[in-house]
This record gives sequence, structure tokens and C-alpha cells, in this order.
Amino acid sequence: MALALLFPGQGSQSVGRGAALADAFASAREVFAEVDEALGQQLSVLMREGPEDQLTLTENAQPALMAVSVAAIRALKAEFGVNVTRAGFVAGHSLGEYSALAATGAVSPSDTARLLKLRGQAMQRAVPVGQGAMASLIGPKTDLALAEAAAQAGSEVGVCVVANDNNQGNVVISGEKAAVDRAIEAAKALGARAIPLNVSAPFHCPLMQPAAAEMAAALASAAIHAPAVPLVANVTARPESDPETIRHLLVEQVTGRVRWRESMEWLAREGGVTRFVEVGSGKVLTGMARRIAPEAESLALNTPEELEAFARSL
Repeated sequence: MALALLFPGQGSQSVGRGAALADAFASAREVFAEVDEALGQQLSVLMREGPEDQLTLTENAQPALMAVSVAAIRALKAEFGVNVTRAGFVAGHSLGEYSALAATGAVSPSDTARLLKLRGQAMQRAVPVGQGAMASLIGPKTDLALAEAAAQAGSEVGVCVVANDNNQGNVVISGEKAAVDRAIEAAKALGARAIPLNVSAPFHCPLMQPAAAEMAAALASAAIHAPAVPLVANVTARPESDPETIRHLLVEQVTGRVRWRESMEWLAREGGVTRFVEVGSGKVLTGMARRIAPEAESLALNTPEELEAFARSL
């Protein structure tokens, strides 16, 4: 069966993630040590022990999630002989694209950790706390058209766009707080539930342009190779393998929409994927996969036992 590996985005982090992998596998411990050294901080200790409020800071959460995903991929190969090339495609939600690139050898884990640390800091610097907002529009009536209509209503008073098209029934908007507040009211009038998100900045919207500029400068000198497995990119919802194209898309992704629903639909319909496997932290993408492609198998790999069971299933 055709396989796609999925890498989670911010929000899937929690204290203790990756600890079981580190305890079980030397190969996983090596990844956490690489990331600690690259960042010059004991991120692995923060991941294991907390405090949670420090782990959830964007500049810590992003490299932490990447480290857990890459540790799982490294353990699959070292302990069970399963190479990432067993997959036909990889995809990652927002920061998860960096995890996917590190997992496929396109960027080293050390460089990826440094890029993600900067990405988190740059995103936080781009918009003063309290000036931006995000909201999740959910419910059976929620689709991209409804979300775009709500965002258009919000745009009458400020910047407001669709940030994440996750799946039917779950679309996220982002922008200036007053504009998002207006969009929330419009979404409710259109029949959606609207939940303001507890985030520190309005991600994936034009307000992130200063962060995109910082990432463009950093990525210009980053060593990026062709991934061992094609990456279905957030910005295009299509497979990409050219390093220079990927470099450009990583910059565009900072302000651009995460086209996750379209990416998953392409994988299921055009890519022939019948098995979606979320690697590292949580089951958020597993749930989305089941809603978008219910005919496919979807599972998450978080523990040593799940890694072993997955390896045996191959």
C-alpha cells in the first residue's frame, strides 16, 4: 500500500513527548543531543521536565516537535530497519514541513533546529502581543468558502485571511485582532462555531511579512538538498523535490495559507496513498486524515511500541 508520512505542527507539543523514545533507543537520544548542541540549550530537559509554559513558547515548541519526529524516524531505521524511503511522500503541517525535510535528509537536524528557533523568534517579533489573533471556525457548515466569506467581512476593518484550511469542518483564520473579531461574528451568522485560539501571534497571514524576511535571509545560506521522498508542500499542495523551490516555499509559507485539506486530498486521489502515518507527537493529523480520506488507514507513531508494531506491519 502507498504510504505517506505526516509531521505535526505547533499545538501537538506537551511535556514528556519523546521521553519514552529517548529511554528506549540510543538513536533517539542522539537526535535530542544534536538539537541541544545546535541550540546551545538543554531543550531535551525542558521537553522532558517542563515547565509547560516555557515549552509552549513558539521558539521552543517548534524545534522540540521537530526533534521528536526526527527521533522517531531515526529509531525506525536504526532499531527496525525501516527507512524513510518506504514512504511515497511526506508532508508536514506548518513547522512540520521542516520536520519532514529533516527526516528525509534535505536539511540536517542541527540546521533545522536553528532555523526553527529563529522562525519562532521571528514570528513572535513580527507582531506585538495582543495586536493579532487567530480563530478556529468549526462545525458541519464550515468549509473554505464560509471561512473566506468571514475573513472578507473581517477585512473591512483590518487584515484577516484564511490561515489553515485543515479539513471540512475546521478552518482557521488569522489577522489583526479587530478584524478577526469581526470575522468571528460573521462566521457565527453563517452557521459556524468560532473559537478564538490561545496563540502568541497571528501566524500564516500578511502580518508575518517581517518574519518571512528574516527567514528568507536565514534560508538563503542554509544547506538544502533534494529530499529522499517528495514533500507535498503547504503552499502548493503538490509534491516538490527541487531544493531551490523548497527554499522559496519555506519563505512563502510564513505568510501563506497552509493548504492541508488540499494536500491530503491530492495524496489520496493523485498520490494513491492508502496509509497515512503521523510521526512523533500526538494524533491531530491522524484525525484530520480520517476526516479527509476516510477510506485510507490512518495511525500515529508516538511510542516505542507503536514504532515496533508499525515496522512489523510492513
